[in-house]
Amino acid sequence: MALQRIDWAIVAGFFAVILLVGVLVSRRAGSSSAEFFLGGRSMPWWLLGVSMVATTFSTDTPNLVTDIVRNNGVSGNWLWWAFLLTGMLTVFVYAKLWRRSSVMTDIEFYEIRYSGRPAAFLRAFRALYLGVFFNVMIMGTVSLAAIKIGGVLLNYSPIKSILVAMVVTVIYCGLGGIRSVLITDFLLFSFAMFGAVTAAVVACRLPEVGGLAGLFHHPNVSDKLHLIPVARTEQGFSFLNIFVPVMLIPVAVQWWSVWYPGAEPGGGGYLVQRMLSAKNEKNAMGATLLFNACHYAVRPWPWILVALASLIVFPDLASIKATFPHVADNIIKDDIAYPAMLTFLKPGFMGIVVASLIAAYMSTMASHLNWGSSYIVNDFYKRFVNPQATERKLVLIGRISTIVLMVLAAIIALWLKNALQAFHILLQIGAGTGLIFILRWFWWRINAWTEITGMVVSFTIAFFLEFIYPYPKFGFPVLPTYVKLLIGVSITTLSWLVVTLLTRAADDKTLRAFYRLVRPGGNGWNAVLCKAEQEGDPIESAATPGDLPRGIICMVAGCLAVYSVVFAAGYFLYGNMLYGIVFSAVAAIAIVFLGSIWGKLEMK
Repeated sequence: MALQRIDWAIVAGFFAVILLVGVLVSRRAGSSSAEFFLGGRSMPWWLLGVSMVATTFSTDTPNLVTDIVRNNGVSGNWLWWAFLLTGMLTVFVYAKLWRRSSVMTDIEFYEIRYSGRPAAFLRAFRALYLGVFFNVMIMGTVSLAAIKIGGVLLNYSPIKSILVAMVVTVIYCGLGGIRSVLITDFLLFSFAMFGAVTAAVVACRLPEVGGLAGLFHHPNVSDKLHLIPVARTEQGFSFLNIFVPVMLIPVAVQWWSVWYPGAEPGGGGYLVQRMLSAKNEKNAMGATLLFNACHYAVRPWPWILVALASLIVFPDLASIKATFPHVADNIIKDDIAYPAMLTFLKPGFMGIVVASLIAAYMSTMASHLNWGSSYIVNDFYKRFVNPQATERKLVLIGRISTIVLMVLAAIIALWLKNALQAFHILLQIGAGTGLIFILRWFWWRINAWTEITGMVVSFTIAFFLEFIYPYPKFGFPVLPTYVKLLIGVSITTLSWLVVTLLTRAADDKTLRAFYRLVRPGGNGWNAVLCKAEQEGDPIESAATPGDLPRGIICMVAGCLAVYSVVFAAGYFLYGNMLYGIVFSAVAAIAIVFLGSIWGKLEMK
């Protein structure tokens, strides 16, 4: 379906507004690296929170949700819903600690927490490993979605789609830095949500679907509506291949053990960049809370409805291929069903939704480009290559690295096939490292070698399981994805624990300076505090007693509130009013309880 003039006019108007914002703030953004990457550390919680949501709302997100729903039903979303646990832990425990650290990036953290050459090596290596390799993988999955959308909606070839996406995003991001990203993210998220809701309404009103009642009673859909995964023995499924991989492993293991961009245990990456940009600790916590509430409770259902409707309109991949014969066979996967459903939009609405998808793409790519560039500039170039570089030079290097990252992401996008494939690869690479990022704030014994070991072992296992183990000549049995994840978590966690106990901790000076600066609290620092007291160097700036347990209680209440809202929305849509009211009441009670104890947390 070709876009009409009104559609192109809407898209052009959208581009004009976004680029205008970048031009208007470009001069201020170029004044210093702190302004370019952190907005002068003066941003309010609501703007940062919306920006976090916009960053994680990309063109690949609805495609990923569609892929999950078509294969595992609505309950399959526990693969990412489980990350709410680490998200809420970050809100009430880690957000204020990050803001207190006053670093430019989360990678700079390594040289205030650890000491010596291992800390310097870790900072340099992680700057490139995360800022380039991991970052490019994420941007590649986002750009893969852009390729599929361009192929289905615009009849663009993969190369043409990626070239158009590259040029526009690089210009927009390179001009205004993080300030333009934050300002436009507010507009982008509003536009993207409107487009997602519009797409859901149109999908449900299709004659084949017949509204919500027709959707939920259709035989292609009725067995995929469970919010908790169940064993459907009549279809050959069992407990082991439904409940265990879809919910038990994510909720019991994945959230704390796996490092995944945007859902890092203890916070990290572009989310920490927003926390560091906040006015103070209170704004950092508020921003992260807003993000988690919107990310898990507000956004999923419009995508889920479109995914369910796609099972009626396009019940299998053959039906998609028959409708879009011009699309390359290697990218015809279940995730392409989402853009395929958008072809039913009428002129005008098509322009709005296409512009909203462009908005989602640009907000995510701009954040990743700015974040990755901050690593390259602050934690590699400035720290190890040219410590005397002027602010003007640093901004220039930032803009050059933005272009390089975009080119690398485009190459990865042309190699990938579907969103779920990339999701599982990234989970496997980060398997077993998550607990390090939780404990390093609260256990003095964690050191640079701990993180180096976790990083090397997890990557080695992931490479073996994903690329060597499946080699046909070896004849190994096929392992389910969750089994590979458990193998990675177990071996990696055991390896870094052993190395931690066999190697020396950071020196006393570094540990004491870190505790005075961040004030993490917890019994894991007792050895450091006692030794400092004995040596006449008492550390008085301790955290408020009971602050950590209180933060964990807030985390539990926050998770209960958000999950209850997700369930209530689902049951109301399904027409089950009783369950909808019950979960709404649970959410209200959890929110009231959370409000009563949140103010007692230590924050400025």
